[in-house]
Amino acid sequence: MPRTPHHALPVIAIIGRPNVGKSTLFNRLVGKKLALVDDRPGVTRDRREGDADLLGCPFRIIDTAGFEEDDPQSLPGRMRAQTTAALAEADAALLMIDARAGVLPLDAEIARWLRAGDTPVVLVANKAEGRAGEQGVLEALALGFGDPVQMSAEHGEGLADLFEGLRPFIERDAEDSESEDGGGDEDEEGDADGVATGPLKLAIVGRPNAGKSTLINQMLGEERMITGPEAGITRDSIAIDWAWRDRPVRLIDTAGMRKRALVKDKLEKLSVADALHAVDFAEVVVLLLDATRGLEAQDLRIADAVLQEGRALIVALNKWDVADEPSALFNGVRAALDDGLAQVRGLPLLTVSAVTGKGIDQLLEAAFAARDAWSKRVPTGQLNRWFERAIEQNPPPAPGGKRIKLRYLTQAKTRPPGFVLFGTRVDQLPESYRRYLMNGIRRDLGFGAVPVRLTLRAPKNPFGGK
Repeated sequence: MPRTPHHALPVIAIIGRPNVGKSTLFNRLVGKKLALVDDRPGVTRDRREGDADLLGCPFRIIDTAGFEEDDPQSLPGRMRAQTTAALAEADAALLMIDARAGVLPLDAEIARWLRAGDTPVVLVANKAEGRAGEQGVLEALALGFGDPVQMSAEHGEGLADLFEGLRPFIERDAEDSESEDGGGDEDEEGDADGVATGPLKLAIVGRPNAGKSTLINQMLGEERMITGPEAGITRDSIAIDWAWRDRPVRLIDTAGMRKRALVKDKLEKLSVADALHAVDFAEVVVLLLDATRGLEAQDLRIADAVLQEGRALIVALNKWDVADEPSALFNGVRAALDDGLAQVRGLPLLTVSAVTGKGIDQLLEAAFAARDAWSKRVPTGQLNRWFERAIEQNPPPAPGGKRIKLRYLTQAKTRPPGFVLFGTRVDQLPESYRRYLMNGIRRDLGFGAVPVRLTLRAPKNPFGGK
């Protein structure tokens, strides 16, 4: 049960022995250098609190002093008391270890202390980049909190995995919207369907020849309301807050993609790596193509990586004002996308000119619509009425003469939409039938071309075989 009141932000406490990187992670999540970071142990003597936001989910983060076993009256003892107080008000604790140092006796002692309480724990193996951290990640399994989230707080790597670990404790909007059944009129977007509000987190990715910088500069023209760049989301990324038609947008710009000197000899690897850097922080991703070159294999790899991360994807053909045989080009790219990304047919494909600005408004309209679909929640009743019709029209197969019984469907999550299908013998359901259901969900229930996850589960019923 969450400890924070319904209207308050969830609270996450960072716990760990001294010098494992708690303050570095705190600074990264808060986006400001509120906590002093130093290699000397015990720098953080009081707990510090800040408002954090990870992939659109706001929460309160508490940076605690390093946990030490000492006399309660001593300075380390008082630091431990502060840690205990922080834990008492937290919805979940992030237990952080240093993967390069491995699991030390004090780490194991803190883990025992946490297991004795009732606060949920997400285990984080920090400094896990490179081979030096591999052994520590394996040792962390022995602490009893499952697979650790592997990350580098200093370099901003692994934040998407951290979000997945924290999601049950910080993502409240979807559950709230279903229970309120559309009653909250303070949300101009309307939250009955779990529709997202707040700034649209938009990343523009693509090969360096696609005209990304020109497009961003065109978007951020003088007529736009720019509220200033915020540096430091990752080493190479910045977020620029601005407004389009009075609607807030947070543009995730990956500076690394503009480093021409690096691009020349490592073009292939860099464009994918930089795209994923930006994707970590985005809700909607625009893949920008060069219309004079069409769709290249590398573009499909970037698109597939974005969809694997579960983000809403839009494809935009840039330099449309100078494209040869535009109609044939458009149809060719459309066919290649549907063929190369069979898991999500019908991705939005738009045309723009970064130089003239033509098509940018339509692109942003599509991006807001894609976020709404990505955040949408379908009421269980409506979902199962659709589900009954779908299996009536196309019943599941009967491998070996034994019927696969599909019982009901529920939406387990949003952003991206995730569904759980309960039934008997679902492990024998062919992939083609699973795809039939996912395509129907997207087509009939308003999810468009956003990636949809479908998990199959057999109910644990003690009387199921009788």
